[in-house]
Amino acid sequence: MTVQVSRRGLLKGVGSGLAGGTLGALGFGGLEPAMAAAVRPFKLAQMRETRNTCPYCSVACGVILYSLGDRSKNARSAVMHVEGDPDHPVNRGTLCPKGSALLDFVQSETRTKYPLYRAPGSAEFKRVSWDFALDRVARLLKDDRDKNFVAKNGDLTVNRWISTGFLGASATTNETAWATYKVVRSMGALVFDNQARV
Repeated sequence: MTVQVSRRGLLKGVGSGLAGGTLGALGFGGLEPAMAAAVRPFKLAQMRETRNTCPYCSVACGVILYSLGDRSKNARSAVMHVEGDPDHPVNRGTLCPKGSALLDFVQSETRTKYPLYRAPGSAEFKRVSWDFALDRVARLLKDDRDKNFVAKNGDLTVNRWISTGFLGASATTNETAWATYKVVRSMGALVFDNQARV
């Protein structure tokens, strides 16, 4: 059986053989095993991986958050490193400058970590529970809807509520966006948009 070798293939083969022989002759033959033995263990090997979605824009890139701490009684887990998720179908491990700086966002002292409430006439915010915050939002929405809902426009049934607007999150799945749309529209709200379009 005859093997056809092109001129380019011949030159590539000769060139790689020449380069390998030269490196071996100069004493670099054992360089690769020595380099592998000298590499220190990967610094993220002992950390816990958590996959999440970047919160910044509507692209919804996947990120991996690496946290350190065994979450025992006296040790709090803390995010130490953020990188793009190579298995995510949207970004395949790449991140924009804002996504690359997520660690600063997570560790920021000014980041909101719990609900705050400022009573009418008060000059300062106070920390409240999630139950209080969600109940208050639900109560204000219901009161506004009861006050401003328009069922009919003359003889025409319109069932609309235009005094409150909703903005959907862009970094959600199609299923979550569909459920959000259905809930908002079922209340009669017409003022509804998505951050992906804004």
